[in-house]
Amino acid sequence: MSETPRAENTRAIDRLEEAHPLYTFGQPVRDRRQILAKSLWIGIWLVFLASPVRDLLTAERGAAATALGSLGLTVFVVCYLSLVFRYTSRVLDWGRVHGWLAAQFALAVVLAFCFGTNWLGLFVYVSVAAGAVLPVRQAAWTILAVTATLIGVGLRTDNLQDLLGNLAVLNVLIGFAMSGVRQLVRTAIQLRQARATVAQLAANEERLRLARDLHDLLGHSLSLITLKSELAGRMLPDHPDKAAQQVADIEQVSRQALVDVREAVSGYRRRTLAGELAGARTALTAAGIEADVPLQVPAELPGEDGEAALAWALREAVTNVVRHSGAGRCAVAFTARQTLTGPLLELSVVDDGVGGSGAAAGNGLTGLAERVQAVGGALETGPAGRRGFRLAARVPMAGATVGSPS
Repeated sequence: MSETPRAENTRAIDRLEEAHPLYTFGQPVRDRRQILAKSLWIGIWLVFLASPVRDLLTAERGAAATALGSLGLTVFVVCYLSLVFRYTSRVLDWGRVHGWLAAQFALAVVLAFCFGTNWLGLFVYVSVAAGAVLPVRQAAWTILAVTATLIGVGLRTDNLQDLLGNLAVLNVLIGFAMSGVRQLVRTAIQLRQARATVAQLAANEERLRLARDLHDLLGHSLSLITLKSELAGRMLPDHPDKAAQQVADIEQVSRQALVDVREAVSGYRRRTLAGELAGARTALTAAGIEADVPLQVPAELPGEDGEAALAWALREAVTNVVRHSGAGRCAVAFTARQTLTGPLLELSVVDDGVGGSGAAAGNGLTGLAERVQAVGGALETGPAGRRGFRLAARVPMAGATVGSPS
């Protein structure tokens, strides 16, 4: 039996999360591509280490002092990268986190105290790491403590109040900003987990519904078939005519049970507009196309067959936009129209792509036109102004037939 629309949409979103890097934000890296992307995102901020590096290269110091400064800076960067690269999304070992953070803080104090003003920027990296890996309350107190230490070390070395004031404000702002980013990451992970839980609950609900429907459909029929089979077996030696009648009744009950099962299965297979709207929004967003898609279906819908035809039309149109149009925007709209032959519901899908994505009707559009016509509707396709393509599917409401467009 095929999946329900809800299960199909859930699986489609899961596939998009695996394929599109936007949906992997806040999760542990799983391949080289994600490692490279995260390394670039983190490494770009190391540009602010230019001041201590320049100080090492230009200041007149002994070889030993330069070597120790280079070693200290290298260890500091390793601690920083280890913290923000591995523990931004989740913490695996709190003891190791606190140890690396303490080592990073100690190195910042020693290096800034020994080498001067150009090294005070290291405290900003300590605050960033604290905001990225510590819980909110711990991060807040740690950032404030790091800022106070920055001011103390700065006054001890150079006594530059203006520079220290600006650097202290920058340290607090960036630290708390990173703490906010970490909370966003945690929230994204929790939402993803909640969505997975909801999907699992929905799947369980569908299984229970299927079990209940099959029990209701087949329980009585199978019991009746069993009873009549036993009765026919007892009648067969002495009353073959009555036994034959029982067998005929068994055949009739079996055929009706088969019809009921087929109707139930077709109900599970039927596509809905609500499910296709959610799938269209996800597919367009994942393809980098601005999606103007309604959040809800219209209040009044055609019958089940009409709704299924519109759902298929929406799926085919969005698939063409994603695969062939090269569009930057796609708009989906529903319009209720009144014609001489009765009311109808129109679905329109318009994109601003190359304009010829569906001009030559292929198998998809041809089959879609036949599906819409089978429920008394009509399908129109063509250019949308100077640039773009438009697909419009019109389906009559219950009790109406489609004539010429109004």
